[in-house]
Amino acid sequence: MARLPQERRRTELRNPASRGLDRMSTEAVLRVINREDQKVAIAVGREIPSIAKAVDAIVAGIRKGGRLIYVGAGTSGRLAILDASECPPTYGVSRQLVQGLIAGGRKAVTGAVEGAEDSVANGVRDLKAKKILREDIVVGIAASGTTPYVLSALEFARKRGATTVAVTANRKSPLAKHARIVIAVEVGPEVVTGSTRMKAGTSQKLVLNMLSTASMVRLGHVYDNLMIDLTLTNEKLLQRGVRVLMEASGAESPAAAHALRQSGHDVRVALTMLKTGTNAKAARTRLRLANGNLRQALGE
Repeated sequence: MARLPQERRRTELRNPASRGLDRMSTEAVLRVINREDQKVAIAVGREIPSIAKAVDAIVAGIRKGGRLIYVGAGTSGRLAILDASECPPTYGVSRQLVQGLIAGGRKAVTGAVEGAEDSVANGVRDLKAKKILREDIVVGIAASGTTPYVLSALEFARKRGATTVAVTANRKSPLAKHARIVIAVEVGPEVVTGSTRMKAGTSQKLVLNMLSTASMVRLGHVYDNLMIDLTLTNEKLLQRGVRVLMEASGAESPAAAHALRQSGHDVRVALTMLKTGTNAKAARTRLRLANGNLRQALGE
């Protein structure tokens, strides 16, 4: 599983716009970075059709009992861990539903692990430990599209019949060839040559935001544009829960807070109580009969 020669790796090309960077003033350096960063959102926008295909596949897979599993190395792996870790508190889902794998394991989250991204065997080993099913969606993330750890993991997932998605900065990379759905955000060369934590990393963060957020919206974890399933683990979040209920139901703060307490701090149940004029038990029954579909439970 050989890597592309450096001259063929788009992530290693030099950026003409940042030539002489070390001779520039501080403000000039920042303006170069900012101008380049502005290109990222536009490049991501060009990939929305592919991102939409990935979201639809994720939603379909999860509805059948599957999981969303990200795989990456270095910056890509850290972004994978970040996105996966934020889904449970934001959307109230199990920590098993969205998972992130990083080459080198936990140590690699805060520091470099020598040679971790080059291990083909570890990519297969780490994904095999997840007991991949056909219903799972495995997203391989690699700016260059050549990282052996990610390539081997995605190839293994494909052989297991799982849906494979590539998030890369190079459409012609080996990673893209291993994936059923390719999201190739070609942001161009970095301000600092090869520093893919910059534009490439930013594009990956935007794409992962879109994949998880749009999937959770489609799965019913958002009511209007409100976090209806957020986990209320501290005072700040409890107050946010009250505000969500006030916004969604039109209730005053005391009534919203009371419903939240009566529901056992379950925002979804509390909103059903407020909008249907029922108690917590009746609200839970309505939600159960609607298979958890909040709009249906509310008759909307």
